[in-house]
Amino acid sequence: MADGKLEDKLAGKIVDAEELSKEFKEHSVAEFFKKNKQMLGLYGKVRTLTTVIHEYVTNSLDACEEANILPDIDVKIDELGSEYYEITIKDNGPGLTEETVGKALGKLLAGTKFHRMMQSRGQQGIGSSGCTMLSQMTTGKPIKVITGTGDGKTISLQLSIDPKRNEPKIANKKDLTKNFRGLAVQAKFKGVLYRDSEQGALEYLRRTAIANPHAQISFRDPAGQKITFKRTLNKVPERPKVVKPHPKGVTVDEIVTLAKYTDSRKVISFLKKDFDRMGQKSVESIGKKVQFDLNKDPRQLGWDEAEQLINAFKEVDFISPGGDALRPIGEAQVGKSLQSIVDPEFLTVLTRRPQVYAGGFPFQVEIAIAYGGKAGRTVSGAEGMEKRLEIMRFANRAPLLFDAGNCAITKSVHSIDWKRYDIKDVDKAPLTVLVNFVSVHIPYTGAGKQAIADEDEVIEEIRLALMQSGRKAGRYISGKRKEREKQLKRELFYKYIPEIVMALNELTGTDKKLLQKKLETMVLEKLRLDEAEEVEELEENSTEENKKGEDDEGKDKKAKGKK
Repeated sequence: MADGKLEDKLAGKIVDAEELSKEFKEHSVAEFFKKNKQMLGLYGKVRTLTTVIHEYVTNSLDACEEANILPDIDVKIDELGSEYYEITIKDNGPGLTEETVGKALGKLLAGTKFHRMMQSRGQQGIGSSGCTMLSQMTTGKPIKVITGTGDGKTISLQLSIDPKRNEPKIANKKDLTKNFRGLAVQAKFKGVLYRDSEQGALEYLRRTAIANPHAQISFRDPAGQKITFKRTLNKVPERPKVVKPHPKGVTVDEIVTLAKYTDSRKVISFLKKDFDRMGQKSVESIGKKVQFDLNKDPRQLGWDEAEQLINAFKEVDFISPGGDALRPIGEAQVGKSLQSIVDPEFLTVLTRRPQVYAGGFPFQVEIAIAYGGKAGRTVSGAEGMEKRLEIMRFANRAPLLFDAGNCAITKSVHSIDWKRYDIKDVDKAPLTVLVNFVSVHIPYTGAGKQAIADEDEVIEEIRLALMQSGRKAGRYISGKRKEREKQLKRELFYKYIPEIVMALNELTGTDKKLLQKKLETMVLEKLRLDEAEEVEELEENSTEENKKGEDDEGKDKKAKGKK
C-alpha cells in the first residue's frame, strides 16, 4: 500500500495474499529503463555523452544505408553550462514520416530492426528513445526534431515520452516550407561531460569513420574546433538480406516457438521454409533420424520431438551460412582506412568465411593487425611518450568503446600467445588490432551494446582469425628485428676493424690498406652466410606456421562437427 498501511501490517502481523495483491502493478518498459538507465549504458558523465552520440549516429548510418544514400552526418556539441550540453545531429537520410517519428524517437522497443534477421547496427529499438527519455529526465525539456522526406513535406516538432504508457508526446508540430531530406535532432542533457579522450565522442567518430569509409562525418566540439572525416569510398555497401535461422545453431525452444507461428502445414515444409540451407536431401536425412512422421502439423510439435530435430541437425552436414545476410567492411576498405588514419609500417587484413553461433545466427569476423607507424595507443610512460596495444572493437561497423574487459573480442586478443609471433610483450607493442564482428544478431552482454558475449563459437572464430593474421605480422616483425640485429652486428664489426688493422700491421708489417680491404671482405662474407642461414630458417618456420594454421582449421572443423 502506497500510504504505508501494508508496511504497518508487515511490522507485526501476517498479511494474506488478498492484501498483497492490492500492491500488484504493471509497469511500462519506459518506466523500467527510467529507473535502470545504466542498463542502456547511460551512466558515467563521459560515457553517457558518448553513448548518446553513438545512438544517434548509428541510427543515421542504418537509415542512409537502407535507403541507398551515401551518409553525410553532422554532429555538434555545445556547452550550455557546467556539465550541461546541447547535442545536434543531422543526416541526409530518408527522414521519418509524421506517423513514425514519434514511435522511432519516443517509444522504447519500437522500430524496424528487432523482428528481422538482418544485419544492422541497432537491434532493439531502445537507443534513440532512451536518449529522448534521458534528456527529459535531466533537463525537463523535450527534444526538437526536424524531419523531411525530400518530397516537399518537412515538419518540425517537440517530442517527449509518457513513461507510464511508453508513448510519445508530440507538441508544437509545424509544417516548414523548405524542402529538406533527412533527420535533425537537437537534445539537451545535464550531468554529462565532454572529454577528448579514448572514450570520448571524437574517438568514437574517428573509429566510426575507419569502419564506415562510405560515410562523411563532420564534427564540431564545444570549443568550436571542427574536424571532418571524409569518405574514401563513393559507394553504399550492398544492403544485407533478411535471412532465416541456420539449423546448426538453433535451440529446442526456438524450434517450438517457430513451429507455433509457421504457415506450413507439415514439418517437412516447415523445415524447408523457415530455416536457412535446408534442402530436400537434408530433410530426407533428418526424417531417418527422428522417431516421428515429418508430415505432422508443426504446431503440434512437442518438446521431445523438437529435441529429436535438434539432435538430427547435429548429425547432418549443412552448407555454411550464405554471405547474403552479412556485409563486412571488406579487406581493401579496412586497409585503406587504417593506412589513412593509422599509417602503419606493416598491415595485414583478413575477412573470415561466415560461421554460425547458438540461435542459428550467421556471423563473420574481420581482423586487421597494424604494426609500427602511428599504430597503438600513445601514453605517457617513464621515458616519455610510449606506445601500447590498442584494440579497436566493432560490432556491425559500430565502435565499442566501453566494457572492454567483459567483451569476447578483448578476451580473444589476450588469449593469444603473441610471443609465437615475435611480439615479446603485446601490451607494450606499437600494435593496433581491429576486430569487426558482423552478424544479423549481435550477442551483446546488455542493452548498453558495448560488449559481445562469450559465445564459444564466437571466441574460437576470433582466435583463429587472430592466429592467421598474427603469423603474417610475426614474419614482418621477425624480419625487422633480424635486420636491426644484422645492422648492429655490421656496425660492431666495422667499429673494431681499424684497431685490428693497426695491431696486425705492427705484428706482420702488412700494408694497412690491404689489411683493411681483406677484413671488410671477411665481414661481408660472414654477413652473407648469416643471411643465407636466416632465409633457410625463415622458410622452415613458414612451412611450420602454415601447417599449424591448417591444424588449427582442422581442429576447428572437427570441434564444430561434434557440436
